[in-house]
Amino acid sequence: MEFITHTWHWSISGFIIGMVMLTLIYFGRTFGMSTNLRSICSILGAGKRVSFFDWDWKAQRWNLIVVAGAMIGGYVATHFLSDVSNIGINSVTVGKLQNIGIDAPNGKLLPDTIFGSDVFYSPKKILFLIIGGILIGFGSRYAGGCTSGHAITGLSNFQLPSLKAVIGFFIGGLIMVNLIFPLIF
Repeated sequence: MEFITHTWHWSISGFIIGMVMLTLIYFGRTFGMSTNLRSICSILGAGKRVSFFDWDWKAQRWNLIVVAGAMIGGYVATHFLSDVSNIGINSVTVGKLQNIGIDAPNGKLLPDTIFGSDVFYSPKKILFLIIGGILIGFGSRYAGGCTSGHAITGLSNFQLPSLKAVIGFFIGGLIMVNLIFPLIF
């Protein structure tokens, strides 16, 4: 049981992701979570008003099952198969986060400062969530996919646009964490 509840080495996780990708390539499928948002909007009738959502979502039904599986798997892993005592965060990182007012997770997966229910009582934090959601949605649409789609599927298929998108994701992440994040908090 300890093997399942503790953090896996990157090579094991990477090998499993690689096998999933080879299986998808073999069956002619592509993986990406943002495609599911398009499918859900299409199912709900958004295609009647916006041509982008007017497409054959039934061809992507299998991908909706992947989302359901990811949600169920995440819940099971978090509530039944995780041991947060083995999560190692660099002490320098913890110190930098505390300097800007973000508490250490202290036996939890995520810090309450950002992910706790108190966030919904602060108009400033609600505004940040809304703006962040809009930027993520715009970025996913503009980049033609999300981080998982480009970094896992696109790179495994040797797609140059995915390489450019992943480089952009990393640059954006570095700018956010080092320049913008300290200003917000």
